[in-house]
Amino acid sequence: MKKVALLVAAALMAPSAAFAHQAGDILVRGGAATVAPHSSGDKVGTGHLEPDSNTQLGLTFSYMVTDNWGVELLAATPFSHSVRTAGFGEVAKIKHLPPTLMGQYYFGNAQSKVRPYVGAGVNYTMFFDEEGRGALSTSDVKLDDSWGLAAQAGIDMNVTDNLFVNASAWLIDIDTDVETDIGTFKTNIDPVVLMVGMGYSF
Repeated sequence: MKKVALLVAAALMAPSAAFAHQAGDILVRGGAATVAPHSSGDKVGTGHLEPDSNTQLGLTFSYMVTDNWGVELLAATPFSHSVRTAGFGEVAKIKHLPPTLMGQYYFGNAQSKVRPYVGAGVNYTMFFDEEGRGALSTSDVKLDDSWGLAAQAGIDMNVTDNLFVNASAWLIDIDTDVETDIGTFKTNIDPVVLMVGMGYSF
């Protein structure tokens, strides 16, 4: 009886294995997500249309198909950007949502406390609440929605069996036509999206 009691006590005191992302897990991540555009395309005046960076609440939802393969959806609260161009300053204010669906590969195995991962997929960006400013304050401004490819790299580090910290980055291809009363301008926004936060696995 004493031997059984000692074995039970030892089992209770032993550290539990850290199961970091295994088949069937749902991973929810949240944190600060920053969209940093890298613009090119047609010029307005002497420069490209350049949205500034903006930070919002980012959320991702992943499902682990196997211990190493997952599917992720990126969501966020709406991003708001001031759009500027050389020689004219601010010419528009826009908002957008960039839902992105990714297929992911996680390095390591289900017992790894640190899981780097990479991903590739498709992005759909929806623009809304466009408003002309400055030189375009009297103009109607409209941005076409965009479909494009996306690539991703990230890392999860376990704090407990279910709680982990996360850092991730996306490169997203966003091309749009900016329609104004003075013409239509093809613009490639192509942002880097950076997110740092926490996650929980169910």
